[in-house]
Amino acid sequence: MFNRRRITAALIGLLVLVLGGWLVKDAVGGGSSSPASSSAPSSSSSASSGAPAKGGATVPGSDSGLPLKALSALPAQAADTWKLIEKGGPYPYPRNDDVVFENREKRLPGKKSGYYHEYTVKTPGSPDRGARRLITGQAHELYYTGDHYSSFVVVDPAR
Repeated sequence: MFNRRRITAALIGLLVLVLGGWLVKDAVGGGSSSPASSSAPSSSSSASSGAPAKGGATVPGSDSGLPLKALSALPAQAADTWKLIEKGGPYPYPRNDDVVFENREKRLPGKKSGYYHEYTVKTPGSPDRGARRLITGQAHELYYTGDHYSSFVVVDPAR
């Protein structure tokens, strides 16, 4: 009888530890490892102060929880598209570039409609626009997706 109580208490303790660990993991943002939840930060997340850019400034959008990449680490065509964005065009797909990006997949921080705009990053050998895009935000954020909105990275255009 004494052993049975001991085993029951140990199992309940183990269950409490596992459940507590799972709750703590969710509370600190670890969440589930599914693509939808790990790359869909909420608009209220402001836990980090952002990653430092060149000169010590923070990169806009780095507080989103998305990975940070240098523009130079992306395909060369992304830098070409960024130059066009800075100049204000002309864009290779005028009907599809500099249009409102609705963030339907909710992979970027939630903002009001019209906040984000998208631009095509050419894909060599692709018969159409391909899957690569740069997305800009009104607070000067720059995001890149190479898989047609399934995942994003924050881009540091200064590097």
